Amino acid sequence: MSDYDSPWKEALDVFFEAFLELFIPEAHADIDWGRQCESLDKELQQITPGAEVGRRYVDKLVKVWLKSGEEQWVLVHIEVQASEDTKFAWRMYIYNCRLFDKYNREVASFAVLGDDNPRWRPDRFGYRRWGVKAELQFPVVKLLDYVSRRQELEQSPNPFATVILAHLDTLETRQDQSERKDRKFRLIRGLVDRGWSENQISQLFRLIDWMMDLPKPLEKAFWDQVKQFREEKQMPFITTPERYGREEGLREGISQGISQGISQGISQGISQGIEVALRLKFGASAIWLMPEIREIDDRDKLEAILRAVETAISPEDLQRIWAG
Repeated sequence: MSDYDSPWKEALDVFFEAFLELFIPEAHADIDWGRQCESLDKELQQITPGAEVGRRYVDKLVKVWLKSGEEQWVLVHIEVQASEDTKFAWRMYIYNCRLFDKYNREVASFAVLGDDNPRWRPDRFGYRRWGVKAELQFPVVKLLDYVSRRQELEQSPNPFATVILAHLDTLETRQDQSERKDRKFRLIRGLVDRGWSENQISQLFRLIDWMMDLPKPLEKAFWDQVKQFREEKQMPFITTPERYGREEGLREGISQGISQGISQGISQGISQGIEVALRLKFGASAIWLMPEIREIDDRDKLEAILRAVETAISPEDLQRIWAG
């Protein structure tokens, strides 16, 4: 099963400006990109506990400054939903209200729908009674609408267009992995003709490789193609073997932690394994979780945290296991 969550999360982190430029040009034009945007994902997690509002797909909250010349900032809130959810519009309303209540600032909420039903397009939630009316209406980006605009995406100078192509190709090839391999290589090959920086090419390669997963035999054939192409073009791609190395290291860290916990019979060994896995998956910045984890004495809960590292989207996802 393809992993949409993690690559979408990273794509919004890395290409946030490009996302708004492609999909919400009015917002992009109003933002002062000379001032640093501030990611508030952790704060968003705190006010939207999973126990209250259900499972999220991918969410993003960014503090941005306006070009108006006054000292004014607003919040950009993005939700990416890969499958139909009858509570999605309600959840958008809840998040928007809670964010406004917390910050007393304007909250611009946008939805990205990556499902396969062209008729599912929730874009508002509200209620009225006895003359009282409350409503949130929000712009919706329906990725299926871009199926007929493939040529436009392929020629776009915006790097986020490639993320959309990767998502659509993944969606359309669920039943044909061989076709997915061919489309994946075509996307990779197309990166070199867009005039992007080496860093952008490397990041997009990683996102495509991450999203468009392949069974091992086809993955090997794909990598053989990429290796030959890379040598011909001398492009600084991040390689599939490097990704496999990270995954194997992560599994080794998890196995090491579990074996340490079992052999020592105490929580310390599992905690050490969690720390190893956190560093491998998210980098040193995720170690802020460790003081809380070391306070947990429940071995079953610690093992659940350890095993969840591999599939977690963010450190905050793990935090819900013991704080949710």
